[in-house]
Amino acid sequence: MKDKRSDRKIKYLPITFSEKKDLENRILNSVQKYKYRKRRVRFLAAFAASLLFLGGIGFYFNRSTSQPMSITDYVNSNVSGHDGNTDKVTLILGKENEIKIDEDGAMVTYSNTGQDISVGSTKTISQKTRIEDEPVYNTLLVPYGKKLKTKLSDNSVVWLNSGSKLVYPAKFSDDKREVYIEGEAIFEVAHNKEKPFYVVSGNQRIKVLGTVFGVTNYQDEGSINTVLKSGSVEISYLGNSETSEPMDKFRITPGTKASYDKNTKSIISEKVDVESYFSWREGYLIFKQDDLRHIIKKISRYYNLNIVGIEKISSDETFSGYLDLNEDIKKVMESIKESSVIDYELSENEIIIY
Repeated sequence: MKDKRSDRKIKYLPITFSEKKDLENRILNSVQKYKYRKRRVRFLAAFAASLLFLGGIGFYFNRSTSQPMSITDYVNSNVSGHDGNTDKVTLILGKENEIKIDEDGAMVTYSNTGQDISVGSTKTISQKTRIEDEPVYNTLLVPYGKKLKTKLSDNSVVWLNSGSKLVYPAKFSDDKREVYIEGEAIFEVAHNKEKPFYVVSGNQRIKVLGTVFGVTNYQDEGSINTVLKSGSVEISYLGNSETSEPMDKFRITPGTKASYDKNTKSIISEKVDVESYFSWREGYLIFKQDDLRHIIKKISRYYNLNIVGIEKISSDETFSGYLDLNEDIKKVMESIKESSVIDYELSENEIIIY
């Protein structure tokens, strides 16, 4: 059967002017709505992306601020306030718990977990190694006239000289071992290839896997000295002690001393007699044409005496000899006087140079 609709003819009538304008307006409105919707979608997408970006920054910031405090940050914000005048070695657990060590020659020994500490042969102390996911730092303060030996939780051994400060975590982190030294110390580092040992001292940072070396950095001296006895160390010098960006970096070999001048920022490396830099831990000093002013400063630290008139010693005056630090201070000063042109007087707590 034939479809009747196929016989129909469609007649196209002309569009009037008003109909044409109405059609144009509807088309324009439709286009504008489409553009608006497109812009709105783009805006919402950009806004959402911004929120994600800001959220990411917030997340990163929170992660950054939640990172454990570095040892340099801890030293700068906490340790300086504990430098009170005392004639006893002080062990500080965390920020508050101060323990005076009365026993002369007592060794401070940590367990492998860092939770238990033996002081001498009779005293044992327990502590937490983390509080609120932050490492607990310990501090050893050795006054003038004293010295101390300590064994850290990784079995590294440190000898601290008079007027020295050592800051270290009760238990080292999983990826590195880091300590801070002010004054003078000899380090005998336990070897651990997977966990390097770092010694931070002012603008200097030493990286070592296992070796024996000494560091000297007293605040009243113009240089930081590192003397290597065995092994190998990598020394970095920083542009600012409050930053972690290295200014320079190099290695030294056994029998070498690296000196960093705090004023000029220059570095000198030279071969030295290592034993003369390590002999103090055995109770004596060895000098070979060494600066007499520097020697008198050292002696004043060992005997906890002030120096008056040190500027009267000529900068060219030197001394060579062997000084037994177990001797009375008068005998030590007489030994120096015999081979130099200085004169002196001893009072109760002073060395007066004439």
